Amino acid sequence: MTARMAAAVLATWAMLILLLLAPSPLPEHWLYYIYSPASVGLWLLAMLVAPVVVCIVKWPWIKTGGR
Repeated sequence: MTARMAAAVLATWAMLILLLLAPSPLPEHWLYYIYSPASVGLWLLAMLVAPVVVCIVKWPWIKTGGR
């Protein structure tokens, strides 16, 4: 059960990191607006809240292992 919960949290964090890095190839003058202090703060908040939401939604899978 703990391994599945850790996997859910790590997968959530990996997806959030990929979403943070996705706009990197955009033109330089867009990056200020995409990586503004507000958006980075919301991303940091999502790093804390999203794993809890994922664990609540996926609780049957975490508890039983998909049986």
